[in-house]
Amino acid sequence: MKIVILCGGKGTRMREETEFRPKPLVRIGEKPIIWHIMKLYSYYGFYDFVLCVGYKGDMIKHYFMEMPWLNNDFTITTGVQSKVQFHTENNENWNVTIVDTGLETQTGKRIRQIEKYIDTDDFMLTYGDGLSNVNIPKLYETHKKSGKIATLTGVNPNSPFGVFKTQDGVVTSFKEKPVLEDTINGGYMVLNKRVFDYIPDTDCSFEQEPLHRLALDGEISIFKHDGFWMAIDTYKDIEKVNGLWNTGESPWKLWD
Repeated sequence: MKIVILCGGKGTRMREETEFRPKPLVRIGEKPIIWHIMKLYSYYGFYDFVLCVGYKGDMIKHYFMEMPWLNNDFTITTGVQSKVQFHTENNENWNVTIVDTGLETQTGKRIRQIEKYIDTDDFMLTYGDGLSNVNIPKLYETHKKSGKIATLTGVNPNSPFGVFKTQDGVVTSFKEKPVLEDTINGGYMVLNKRVFDYIPDTDCSFEQEPLHRLALDGEISIFKHDGFWMAIDTYKDIEKVNGLWNTGESPWKLWD
């Protein structure tokens, strides 16, 4: 089954990093965000990826083309019969298709462009900037049981602000960044290929017309995830996840 990852955005809220590289290549520890996302899927036995690139997409292409020597110790013999001998085995057993879906393209059109690479009834979709420890097999099981076209991972994020209650103009209690009651799309999705019937040929945001039409038709099911989830939108977010990684307290790291 294909895992489609949207990697084409400009990441304007993280200009400290994305001025120089696409957001999926911003590093957590020694590895880029996209590596961490792909490691979650491969931990559960999913190895076939389609990357929708756009902004600085050539850098993502270079990363995967150069992955063998970037991630391994090696000896190179130069000359007419040059060869490379790798001394470590840090290569990932991934099949990666990289599709240039345009610099300014919105998410709906990016997904539309990879339809020809979908060779099964279902495929998975996520974003190149979201970390989670979501149970992918259980997500897929929920999707199959529902019989719906789309299954979204529902999460309840923390409020970015502290909130307080008042009575008669006096503060009676205070909560620091509480968990919100509203459920949002956590970005880890399973889609049936019938979803392409809901995506127009014109440029559009997948999160707008296509998902709204699916909802009106009763074709979206929800997989509730109560574990770790975090969207990496700002430089402060990168500092936070790097702090978790560097202290060995990274809840999205399920692999050894």
